[in-house]
Amino acid sequence: MLKALLWDVDGTLAETERDGHRVAFNRAFEALGVPWRWDESRYGELLRITGGRERLLHDMASRSEAPVLLDERLALARRVHEMKNRLYAEIVASGAIALREGVRPLLEQCGERGVILGIVTTTSRANVQALLAAHLGAGWQAAFATVVCGEDTAQKKPHPEAYQRALAQLQLAPNEALAIEDSPGGATAAREAHVPCVVTRSAYFADDTIDGVVAVGPGLHQRAGWRPAAARGASGPVDLDDLADWHSRMDLVSCGA
Repeated sequence: MLKALLWDVDGTLAETERDGHRVAFNRAFEALGVPWRWDESRYGELLRITGGRERLLHDMASRSEAPVLLDERLALARRVHEMKNRLYAEIVASGAIALREGVRPLLEQCGERGVILGIVTTTSRANVQALLAAHLGAGWQAAFATVVCGEDTAQKKPHPEAYQRALAQLQLAPNEALAIEDSPGGATAAREAHVPCVVTRSAYFADDTIDGVVAVGPGLHQRAGWRPAAARGASGPVDLDDLADWHSRMDLVSCGA
């Protein structure tokens, strides 16, 4: 029985990466006098590295002008990331980043029907706070029974620790929950924690191969284009009954470009 929906954030609740985090990183580089800029293509490559500071350090490894000493690299990554988070919060507060279509109705439906909501993400708590406060109000956290963020775990996705922690806090078995992700790494984290997962493809992971999930589709705004097909046909948005049906069948699929 489906008792809880566990939501990823970046790319899943909202398309935050291209026009949110990437823009904020570039503004932080400029503000700190760092002569680097990440275009959409480069940022897409860096998203294969989980975590903002980790992406910074990975990028520095390819730059001859980056600090040579590890301590200096870590200090620069910390400064950039802290400023980036502040700038990201400003972007979100301006209304520039919307929730993905279909997300809010599903959140409301879960509240009406007593399905537990959780957040399981590798992004920072400050970023989650900025996004959800902007869209759900200052008391957003009351709607979520667990909120596991990047600083809450020793290892980030695709490691399953974040999902394992959420399940422990909720006192649920893995098959009583359903993860909603947008990326191969997120899907792997859920799978390794034995949590069934659906994937709503996002801008940066539109063509990636997704393995071992119960459903893959273009977004919660439409039933058309999902694999496997929604049991109630292709018209209308994905709702809680569709998710519960995929969860009950748990027929694992793989889907690539």
